[in-house]
Amino acid sequence: MNNEQPIIVGLDIGTTKIAVIAGRKNDFGKLEILGFGRANSNGVKHGQVLNIDETIKAIQTALENCYASNPNLEVAEVYVGIAGHHIKSLQTRGDIVRQDSENEISQREIDQLIADQYKTYIPAGDQIIDVIPQEFTVDNFQNISNPIGYGGIKVGANFHIITGDKNAIRNIKRSVEKSGLVTKDLVLQPLASSAAVMAQEDLETGIAIVDIGGGTTDLAVFYEGVLKHTAVIPFAGENITNDIKTGLGVLRAQAEQMKVQFGSALANEAKTNAYITIPGLRGMPAKEISVKNLANIIQARMSEILDFVTYHLKQVGLDNKMLNGGIILTGGGSQLKHLIQLTEYATGLNARVGLPNEHLAPGHIEELAKPTYATCLGLILKGYDDYEHNRKQFTRDFKQIVVPDNLKDHGMSEEPVEVLNDNEPEKPRKSMSSFWGKFKNSLIDIFKEEEDHHL
Repeated sequence: MNNEQPIIVGLDIGTTKIAVIAGRKNDFGKLEILGFGRANSNGVKHGQVLNIDETIKAIQTALENCYASNPNLEVAEVYVGIAGHHIKSLQTRGDIVRQDSENEISQREIDQLIADQYKTYIPAGDQIIDVIPQEFTVDNFQNISNPIGYGGIKVGANFHIITGDKNAIRNIKRSVEKSGLVTKDLVLQPLASSAAVMAQEDLETGIAIVDIGGGTTDLAVFYEGVLKHTAVIPFAGENITNDIKTGLGVLRAQAEQMKVQFGSALANEAKTNAYITIPGLRGMPAKEISVKNLANIIQARMSEILDFVTYHLKQVGLDNKMLNGGIILTGGGSQLKHLIQLTEYATGLNARVGLPNEHLAPGHIEELAKPTYATCLGLILKGYDDYEHNRKQFTRDFKQIVVPDNLKDHGMSEEPVEVLNDNEPEKPRKSMSSFWGKFKNSLIDIFKEEEDHHL
């Protein structure tokens, strides 16, 4: 094992479960899982922390289970996923007329263009989480992915802006802190899931990631290497369970078990003459449930979720055959039988289930290769990208100067001096690490900025 690499911990605060995974990259760049714990989530509804005390208890239970799997582990900092139907997105356009049009476009001007978008009007109580440039224009040239080095008078871009409810974000941070942990960064769950199940080719061919969780379905759409759209659909696995409970008159726990064991997303594939026997309550006779009826209920709700996906794809003009990579289904809800067929039928796009196993080192716990843990593993990958980016930035910005012999005689120290080097351009990061390079480096900065204002 490569002990030089840091241990990075992902914390996924979901509606049905809270998961803690600690991992470290080996010499081959794969994640070796050093600890894993989970707990049932009680204080979260539709991806939003409503009961902080219940959420703290669940985080602590998951943490204890993680320590039980590896008593030598110490967890202090965590990367935390953020979702919930308060997450929204909008498209904007921004342009600047350059003061210094004689020289090439610099990173500083692009940063200014992005910073201007944080002044976009959004409803009271919401907060801009991220501003993601899509394609740039320089004068009459369009669809430029990186305008640095171009010459021109006017530079502009289309932006994808992601917003969230300020209090909802604060509740997540508070729950983590009161559990005795430090939030290293907050990461949008659709992006974390995407990083775990998507390859570089998917990013370029065009793909939609549909993460069906317990409380929400997260959607992230990529086209030509750019995040085109994100959405949080307020229906997911729990809604299906509740529909089964109400429709078939069974207990919630029974509904969940039937969904997992016997459920199908296509009623046509369910056997007409198959029945599930449910024991009767308090001396009542046993109940016979038709597998066909169960599938009808699941298909109706799942079709509704997929209708939302199709609606969002149409909104950004990427339905039909524009997404050559099709749809990747992930999250706990993606494990339903026949969901791939229903997705292809409902959207007209190819579909497959996305597993995070290509990032895992051999010999991992089998359960972690399931789509249920894609978000949590994606959080660790985000942590590694931050670590590698910061390390490269440090070596880029600081150069060691060796003091020449003729100056040593004049009493200059032999200690190498570190100087800031601003001129050397950053080399583009390759492979999926460039995926994270497109987004705001640290969501947690929102709170640091806020705290500064109160000083």
